[in-house]
This record gives sequence, structure tokens and C-alpha cells, in this order.
Amino acid sequence: MRAMKRILIVATGGTIASLPQGGGLSPALSGEELAAFVPQLDDLCELSIVQPMNIDSTNMRPMDWLRIASMIEGAYDDFDGFVVLHGTDTMAYTSAALSYLVRGSRKPIVLTGSQQPMSNPFTDAKLNLYQSVLYACDDGSRDVSVAFNGSVIAGTRAHKQRTLSFNAFTSVNYPPLAVIRSERIIRQGGGASDCAAVGGDRRAAGDCLAVGRGERAAATDGNATAADVPARRPDFYHELDERVIVLKLTPELRPSIFDLLRRDYDAVVLETFGIGGIPEYDGNAYQRAIYGWVASGRTLVITTQVPEEGLDLGVYEVGRAYADHPGILRADDMTTEALVAKTMWALGQTRDQDEVARLFYAPVNHDRTLG
Repeated sequence: MRAMKRILIVATGGTIASLPQGGGLSPALSGEELAAFVPQLDDLCELSIVQPMNIDSTNMRPMDWLRIASMIEGAYDDFDGFVVLHGTDTMAYTSAALSYLVRGSRKPIVLTGSQQPMSNPFTDAKLNLYQSVLYACDDGSRDVSVAFNGSVIAGTRAHKQRTLSFNAFTSVNYPPLAVIRSERIIRQGGGASDCAAVGGDRRAAGDCLAVGRGERAAATDGNATAADVPARRPDFYHELDERVIVLKLTPELRPSIFDLLRRDYDAVVLETFGIGGIPEYDGNAYQRAIYGWVASGRTLVITTQVPEEGLDLGVYEVGRAYADHPGILRADDMTTEALVAKTMWALGQTRDQDEVARLFYAPVNHDRTLG
């Protein structure tokens, strides 16, 4: 008889754990109490639960991402997969951050939560929790993902699209990894993780998939589980530079904003107009401000404020001047959440602009489409 998988739930709070308090909903239920609402979990796996925090995800900070990643690192060899219970408002930031902090995990790290508290009679929490554990138990699952309302999204491609509806999350510029119908996982697009190493020595995709299949085959041999089978550990990282801000262009936003940001920030993620438009008026004041920003040793990431289809600075004259300028990074089709997390991660490893660019452009967990 095949041994049950060992899954660790990392409970962090969020709506799923909330109860009505004097000032509104606030996290109150523990991870153990949440799991008790779904007794069917006992039929899926051997479950363990840890609770590093119990907070509204509005209060989730980069130092909390590091705490979650550290907890996964400490338990990595003892479990087959991980489920992180998290509030929905900043879940996409955390799933992206974990993709970089726990880079190239061959074991699944699945984030989920709910739009209604677990105690609500019409909650979506029970099914989300059950299906997340189900996905974490599956031999084909790996790397960081968000499982929500029957859809599984790569951790770097999730975006909260709706504030109330149960289908809160969408996958931006990349197909969902899978859909879950009842207890059936239907995979789309293969779902295998990128194999880019930090050093840029990308393994051939076939080699990566072959190793993954071998580990899964070993895990299903006899009574072994993945935690019993030696596997390449992911690359764990312990440093982030939280001094990153998102700046959205609006008509008549003053370029002098860059001077105001210098004291508090090391990097700006600039959401431009359309496919990459930056105003040329006032004698190219924006160009002078942006060039001055990167000349000071700071980082600028250029993206678009349009959610779908990405950036191309080579299309219009109003963007072309920034296409290949040193110190300016192109987001291509990455999400803003992933850009924030990846920039924090890259700057946490180095301040050398060339090295930052190398880390930034290396694909991680499907975060960018290779052109």
C-alpha cells in the first residue's frame, strides 16, 4: 500500500481565518481550527500545521515573506509539499516572492485563501483548502502556485482581479497550470517549472523534466514518498531589498517625483502608458529624470499599466529611448506583483547593475515569456 504524502500547512491568517470583531473581520482562527472544518483532509495526507503569524494580508510585509520561506526551508526535507493559507489581497505578491526565495522547488508550494471566512455558511474556504492540499499531494505538482476556485496559477502570474467573487484570481499572460474539477486535476500546458539557474546556465528543458519524472517515479515506488527520496534542494535566499516602489504614470505627473523618491527608494517600477509610452514634453524632462535616476546607481523597471499582453519599448518613438539604456530593465509581459518581488530579490543579492540585470532577466517559475 502506498504511503500517504506528508503535507505542511503554513497558516498566516487572512479572510479564511477571520471572524467578526468589533471593527470588522479580523484573523482569529488558528491553522488547526481551519483544518478541522475540512475533515476530508485526513483521507488525503498526513497533515502538519505551523502558524508563523495570524494577520490580515494587508499587513503582510517582505520580512514576513522571508519568515514563510525560512519555515519552508527548515521543513523542506521532511515534507512532500506545502500549503500556505494567506489573505487574498496580497497573495499574488507573496506567491511571486516565494517563487524567488525558494527558487526551483521540485516540491509544490501552494497558496490559497478565500473570499469568505471559513465560518461563513456559504464560504469558498472549504473547497479551496481541500483542493490546494489535493494539488500539493499530486505527483505532477511542483514549484510555487496559487490554487483558488478550481484554478491553479503559476505563483508569478497570479493577479487578484475581483474583490468579491469567488473567482478572484486570474493568470496574467500565461495559461493556468491546471484546473481542478471535484477531485480531478486537469493539467494545461504541461505545468513544468523553468530550469533557469541564477548563473544563467539553463538546463535543457528535457533534462529538467526527466529529473522531475525520475523523482516522481521513485516517490511512487513501494511505500516511499517524495520526502523519502533524495532530491535536489531548491535555491533558498534570505535577503530582500524592500526599498522598491511602483509609480504609475498619469497625465501631468511631474518628473520631479524621481527626486522626491531618492531618499527612501532604491528602485522604481514605472507603469507607463500603453505598450511603453513615456511623455516627451517639457524638453524631454522625463528622460532627464529617468536617466538621472539610473545614473545615481538606482534601478528602474519599465512596465505597462495595461494588464494584458505586456511591454514593447521598440514600437513607438515615445518609448524607444529607454529600450537599451544601462540600468533600465524591461518588464516584457511580467505582472507588477512579480516585478516588485523580483526586483526586491535581485537587489537583495547584489547592487551591481549588470548582475541585477542578469538575475532579473533569468526566467523563474514562468514569470516571463522568452522572446
